This record gives sequence, structure tokens and C-alpha cells, in this order.
Amino acid sequence: MSDALTTRLTERFGLTAPIVSAPMAMASGGRLAAAVSRAGGLGLIGGGYCDRDWIAAQFAEAGDASVGCGFITWALAAHEAETPGLFDAVLARKPAAVFLSFGDLSPFAARARAAGVPVMAQVQTVQGAIEAMQAGGDVIIAQGSEAGGHGASRGTLSLVPEVVDAVAGRALVLAAGGIADGRGLAAALMLGADGVLVGTRFWASQEALVAPGFQRAAVAADGDATLRSSLPDIARGLDWPKPYTVRTLRNAWTDHWQSVPGGPATPEARAAYAKAVEAGDSVGAPGIAGEAVGLIDDVPPAAEIVARMVAQAQEGLGRW
Repeated sequence: MSDALTTRLTERFGLTAPIVSAPMAMASGGRLAAAVSRAGGLGLIGGGYCDRDWIAAQFAEAGDASVGCGFITWALAAHEAETPGLFDAVLARKPAAVFLSFGDLSPFAARARAAGVPVMAQVQTVQGAIEAMQAGGDVIIAQGSEAGGHGASRGTLSLVPEVVDAVAGRALVLAAGGIADGRGLAAALMLGADGVLVGTRFWASQEALVAPGFQRAAVAADGDATLRSSLPDIARGLDWPKPYTVRTLRNAWTDHWQSVPGGPATPEARAAYAKAVEAGDSVGAPGIAGEAVGLIDDVPPAAEIVARMVAQAQEGLGRW
């Protein structure tokens, strides 16, 4: 059996695996992005909240690998309004793609396309997919609520084919949310997607910038042990727009603060949260991961994850 799985995504980006690693803020560094790209997928650096020095360091870490970079769009807009230049600096690196999510991508998509850089746009609704395509998105990522990190309320299984129908071949479509193995990849292709965006499975890889304590907690958890809330954003002082919440592992910290009006908003609570995150304390802070934790039982190299997913997907698709 061939070790390549061909779709419109692989043909467009010169890949052998229709797998893109999610640009998880501060977790998807250059080493992870490069490992995914070198294994045949497409790796993305998690530019997140626009730390210019960190992003530059991660591109350096990626070396000569063809990688892209993702941004939280509302944070990028605020950063560019105060200190312009970061987005253009990333475009000047000729990344494989830029990834935009959670905000109006119009001004950034136009600049990326003018620079010859493909635009990946993550959406959580069908209307959002149409708007992202009209704004210049080359690849539309249909993100279901199962995903780790920030997202909204639609489920992956029904959202993906609706988005596929809505864009009707005018853009590529990736499925995201709850996909961690070849069965999920095969299912996404059967739903009409051109590939998958994978977060939590790569979050639990050797190259991810994730503390071992959080990874161990994820391996021990099942998909029932997660929840969506705004608690981590409150603890970090981040004013995330509605309707987005963040999916994390459920633990003693989330159980406690769910019952406290206002959440962990005091200076003491925020300091304790930051200390726990820095220490990799999976009791004092929740790991930011999705329902796919129930499909994860190890922390292998990213290249092994890519190979496993492709082989399992080919086996499943071959059976049908």
C-alpha cells in the first residue's frame, strides 16, 4: 500500500498526507511544525497572540522546512493597530500558508494573497465559511465544538459536509474537531473534506511545547473529561469575544471555579493559575485539549502520528 494519500489539499500544497497541524498558540512551535511538514503533512506555527520575538524564534527553529503560521485574528488586528509590521514580516518569510481564525480576515487575506501566500480560514458556522471564502480564504477549516482550545457550538460531523456544500468547490475544506487518528481522517474525507486540521493529537507529541504534566493528564483522560468554559481566559485576563469558549481538560481547578461567581479574576487567582501553567501542574490548571484525548494513549514523535493516521485511514477506506 502506498504511504501517500492524495487529495486536492496534497496536490495544492505538495504534501503526501492530507494532514495540517493546528497552530496552537505557544504550543505549536517551529520544531513541531517542521516535523509535521517533513513527515508529509503541513505544519503551522502557533502565532496566537502575536509575540513577534517568539514567532521569529520559532521560524528559526523550523529551519528550511516549509511551514505556515497561524494567528488569532482579533488579536492580530489589535496588534497591527498598535504596532504594525508583524503580519508583513511573516509574509516576507514566504510561509506555506497563513492561518486566520476568530475575527474578520478580510484585510489580512487581501495582503496575504497579494504576497502570493495561501490563506487558511477557520470557521465555526456555515455562514462564516461563506464569508471567509468571499473574503479570500483559499482553504476553509470547518471546526467543530469537539476541538480543544477556542471554538463554538456546532459539531464536526454535520458542520463539515454543510461547509463542503456551501463552498461548492470554490475553496478547499478541512475538517477539525475530535480528529486524532486515521478513522477520523477517513471519516473527514468521506464527508467531502480535502483533509484534516489536527490539534490535540499533535499537542500530545514529543515536539509540542507542552509541559509533560499536562500531556500525562491528557493520556490518562477520556473524551468525557473535558469541558468548554471561559475560565482560562478569565484567569489570563483575556477578553475573548462571544461566542467563543475554550475546551480544556476538566480537573479540580475547573470544578472549583465553575461554582465561583466571576471566576478566577482576582490577582491571587490569576497568579496561582500562571504559576501552575509554568510548572506543568495539571491539578492547578487545566490542559487545553479537546475531546480527542480519549483516542490518545501515548506521546510519540509527530512523524509517527502522521504515518499512523495515513496508514489507518488507507486501511479503513480500503475496506469500504
